[in-house]
Amino acid sequence: MSKILIRGAKVLGGEPQDVLIDGDTIAEVGTGLSAEGAEVVEADGKVLLPGLVDLHTHLREPGREDSETVLTGTRAAASGGYTAVFAMANTFPVADTAGVVEQVYRLGREHGYCDVQPIGAVTVGLEGKKLAELGAMHESAAGVTVFSDDGKCVDDAVIMRRALEYVKAFGGVVAQHAQEPRLTEGAQMNEGVVSAELGLGGWPAVAEESIIARDVLLAEHVGSRVHICHLSTAGSVEIVRWAKSRGIDVTAEVTPHHLLLTDELVRSYNPVYKVNPPLRTERDVLALREALADGTIDIVATDHAPHPHEDKDCEWAAAAMGMVGLETALSVVQETMVETGLLDWAGVAERMSSKPAEIGRASGHGRPVSAGEPANLTLVDTAYRGSVDPAGFASRSRNTPYEGRELPGRVTHTWLRGKATLVDGKLT
Repeated sequence: MSKILIRGAKVLGGEPQDVLIDGDTIAEVGTGLSAEGAEVVEADGKVLLPGLVDLHTHLREPGREDSETVLTGTRAAASGGYTAVFAMANTFPVADTAGVVEQVYRLGREHGYCDVQPIGAVTVGLEGKKLAELGAMHESAAGVTVFSDDGKCVDDAVIMRRALEYVKAFGGVVAQHAQEPRLTEGAQMNEGVVSAELGLGGWPAVAEESIIARDVLLAEHVGSRVHICHLSTAGSVEIVRWAKSRGIDVTAEVTPHHLLLTDELVRSYNPVYKVNPPLRTERDVLALREALADGTIDIVATDHAPHPHEDKDCEWAAAAMGMVGLETALSVVQETMVETGLLDWAGVAERMSSKPAEIGRASGHGRPVSAGEPANLTLVDTAYRGSVDPAGFASRSRNTPYEGRELPGRVTHTWLRGKATLVDGKLT
């Protein structure tokens, strides 16, 4: 049917209302709306949010389809309540040309579970030596506005400056993976008490913080936008807070796993907890939560990093870094931010939908739940609690740190421009 009436939904966690979708647009929001000619979805007090937007997703295609594809990744996104994701450039071949980003963009459009906006590489081959085709990628059909060598740091200050200068011309943004490579050679986990006791190579907080400090100063000098990927330390929070107080155009993201998990979990030597940047201390976790609540950290981004079983089911030192996150992100945010009283659901919508859409220039996403807006929506059963079973994931990979863990909340419905991609927890 072209009309859908969502009856009795708590829009942004407020009082129950009805929301009428007509075609690809929200036609009306109110109480007691007529259901004539419409398919009715009984929300029964579930929370209705604008469709979530992830500024940091690894879809792996082209080149690592054994880990994920655009199809499986976008199905995972829809399952988690996302209507748009930004796909990182560290594919094979690297997304450093107009041709590769257009391929990823078109695959997303063909599959239709969520919009896919490719992120272009900053440097050719992610090698940090020569700027990639930034202008050509922006002018392509994909219209790239976000550029990142994520997985690797743009550690050369001159290259970083040139990239910031280049993207300024068309309002783009450079998203930095903040990791000083010389300070993390041989690093296996967060540098601290636990790494010392386990005898594993430590990953110092200053390796992240020093790059962030340099890059916010470069952004100030150039007058350009810089975005900090997966910020993970209390010190990084203070640097970003200082930069914003100076009026520097910096934004930052935190992952769900850095809001919940700590380096104490590494004592198990389970490679599922091996991630880049590494899990930090309880002090860092609490600082990240407070920073997300007060707006120092702008958004939550999943850093969904799928890997095949054999790349994780091995000894710690040989294991790949990364965790899947699209299908559990909202539940982790509910546990760490909503149930702790740090954010309400309107705050969640801002940090997981409207603000990431704004940073990435995702047209039509992150819009208010009001008449005349695109019908990109997510319905969440916030009263639900259940244990995480990766066997039921839509993602091709299963490397979740939450297997068997009880988390709150479950996305029941997702609509992309009025088309249901998830109904009663099942993909369409």
